[in-house]
Amino acid sequence: MSSSRTGGPPVQRAARRPVVPRPPRENPLRTLVTRARRAWDRPLTAYYVILGGSLLITVLGLVMVYSASQITALQMSLPGSYFFRKQLLAAAIGAVLLLVASRMPVKLHRALAYPILAGAVFLMALVQVPGIGVAVNGNQNWISLGGSFQLQPSEFGKLALVLWGADLLARKQDKRLLAQWKHMLVPLVPAAFMLLGLIMLGGDMGTAIILTAILFGLLWLAGAPTRLFAGVLAVAALLGAVLIRTSENRMARLACLGATEPQTGPVDCWQAVHGIYALASGGIFGSGLGASLEKWGELPEAHTDFIFAVTGEELGLAGTLSVLALFAALGYAGIRVAGRTEDPFVRYAAGGVTTWITAQAVINIGAVLGLLPIAGVPLPLFSYGGSALLPTMFAIGLLIAFAREDPAARMALAMRQPRFGRKRIRGSQRPYRWNTMRRRAPEARSSGER
Repeated sequence: MSSSRTGGPPVQRAARRPVVPRPPRENPLRTLVTRARRAWDRPLTAYYVILGGSLLITVLGLVMVYSASQITALQMSLPGSYFFRKQLLAAAIGAVLLLVASRMPVKLHRALAYPILAGAVFLMALVQVPGIGVAVNGNQNWISLGGSFQLQPSEFGKLALVLWGADLLARKQDKRLLAQWKHMLVPLVPAAFMLLGLIMLGGDMGTAIILTAILFGLLWLAGAPTRLFAGVLAVAALLGAVLIRTSENRMARLACLGATEPQTGPVDCWQAVHGIYALASGGIFGSGLGASLEKWGELPEAHTDFIFAVTGEELGLAGTLSVLALFAALGYAGIRVAGRTEDPFVRYAAGGVTTWITAQAVINIGAVLGLLPIAGVPLPLFSYGGSALLPTMFAIGLLIAFAREDPAARMALAMRQPRFGRKRIRGSQRPYRWNTMRRRAPEARSSGER
């Protein structure tokens, strides 16, 4: 051992620490995507998305109805909040229906299918009785309830077709009859055509298109063969073409696609063009809530069919994209509920409701953007109209009930810590849960037949 130059003991050098390689830095975008997927895969995600998304759309719709309808109400010598108060009343009743539907068991929903269908058919036939039916904007699809309240039974026909069609297909699937095309079509297609006929007697082709979309959605979920599906689609397209060709009003709406001037020859495209004007003048963040110019008599039906245009003008691109995102989330959550269930009725009903709301939103927004003909259908949960709001909120309650029926969701709900209602054990301050919170979710089972 060598000594140091000073004669002292040798200096011991510290051993070098091994170099530990640093972990690779994670991609922030990939981490965000991974966390989003994990959050979406949670059992209660669809439940919260459907509940929260539908409530946000309804509340924002109330705000926009109040903003868009003030001028129309004043022009009719009515209070400025007239339409808002009626919509608020309908939303309150719809909230009760949503709560009731979300708490009802699936068997009770199936039991209501036939009564709702019979009631819808009776009311839709009653519309055509002189003295009872009321014509609005050329379409006789309303029943006067006294005063300023009216009812549009065709809106309840959508809910009736969803429930009855889902129950019918579920019973036939349990008996393994859907492999035969006659059992898949009969009596579903004839009953749907009966509803379509009653609607078209009043001239409301927009609602007829929504019912046709629901029918195709049910057939698609039932696994209809491509040839059969294409055949039914061809027949519906042919009937639609004949109905459009034989109506000057519908031909005029078709001619307004892509119009940039209010007058394009003999066709008046005032409403379509001013809807585009409203969207174009909104910019990124809009002109401000209540500051729309088009609602001052320039844009017809600003609080009903073209409320999306007023939203774009007052809230801008940010507001319209927010509305689109809410509808997209609602539709995707409905698809998730339909895809994860083992109950055929739940699958058909959830798919039918999702098809209904999504197709109606696409048709309304497409007409406002000038991409589709103006069909005269409201934006679900958003536009003014109690007859459209009530069955739609009941349908949202269906989706919430189906989301709660998922076994994983039921277990997650059962294991949640209750916020209220804690008991104390004698001689101890330690709280414990109610017995109902300790129940385990039973295995998935069919909702049964009627």
